[in-house]
Amino acid sequence: MRRSLNLIRLLALFVVVVTVAYAGGQEKPVQLAGAPCPTLSALHCPDKDCPPERVINPGSVVEMKTRRTYFLDYPCDLKPGEKVTFILSLHGFGSYGNWQRHYFPIMDFVDKYRLVVATPNSPTRSWSATDDEYLQNIVESVVDQIGKDNIKAFWLVGHSQGGLTSNRIVRTDFFKQRVDGWLSLSGGRLGGNPGRSPNWGPPRAPGAGTPAPGSATATTPPSVSSAMAALREPPAAEFSFIFETGQREMDDKGMPETSDWAKKYNCGPRKKPQEIADTKAGYVYDSTRQNPPNPSWGLLPAAGKAQEYVYPDCKDGRVVADVVRLDKGHTEGLEPKVTEELIKLMLSAKGGKIQQMH
Repeated sequence: MRRSLNLIRLLALFVVVVTVAYAGGQEKPVQLAGAPCPTLSALHCPDKDCPPERVINPGSVVEMKTRRTYFLDYPCDLKPGEKVTFILSLHGFGSYGNWQRHYFPIMDFVDKYRLVVATPNSPTRSWSATDDEYLQNIVESVVDQIGKDNIKAFWLVGHSQGGLTSNRIVRTDFFKQRVDGWLSLSGGRLGGNPGRSPNWGPPRAPGAGTPAPGSATATTPPSVSSAMAALREPPAAEFSFIFETGQREMDDKGMPETSDWAKKYNCGPRKKPQEIADTKAGYVYDSTRQNPPNPSWGLLPAAGKAQEYVYPDCKDGRVVADVVRLDKGHTEGLEPKVTEELIKLMLSAKGGKIQQMH
């Protein structure tokens, strides 16, 4: 009996020792920016009616040189040496970082697709060249922590004026050398823009009249209009490009059937559209401009469909595509399935610029 008890104790001790040794030998998950791994926490919006104080939250990660904050979403089980796709996501004019996180909610897919997503904030709610140092510092900080050899691809994502800003900074030496792709969310189309809806823009006061087609609305900031004019020529840089927009933002001609950016990479004629159907609405919308609403600017979030147009067989592994969300305007947050399809397009493109840097 005593021998049996001693044997049981020895076996139990052996199990404890092996368990501790195994646990000690496991690699601990990476913790980026010295912050706890983001989870679906209090800063994540519910499915609808996101509290205003949550939408305007500037994030908790501090960029140490400028002392400005930002959001950083990444897999909680990210391992040292794991290869990831890095995304810098820029909000539009008058918006906030946490609104952008929910307008294009790639944070919901960081685990599935092994993404690291930085979402910064402009204190003036409008991007300008004075923000470039801050944006560059965020990129350098994330790359330093992950290791450049572990960045499979680096993408810019920008909504509205954040798209115009992506167009501007991708022409600078810092981003030209690093960016593998740009996803423009209603922020301008390389290769030929669609015409704008005659009543595009935020709702106007009664009696204000309808602006002439193609003209800037009274609420379009002069800085945005001048930026659009300055960025008409294509950038002298090599990267994939995806354009997404709401159908109601465009005029009756809709999306152009050709793309000069696709011609640059000798892509084939665009394919017939693939339909994307969402039964779930997006998270956010412009709650300040719904009385009266303007469909081209954006209504309440709702389920919907989208059409994905791909220009196939582009050289050098590039991806060129257009995505039109049917019956949507400028500000309804993207639905989950169309968000995921955009991620898949991004991941299918050639990457590696940061890995190749000396």
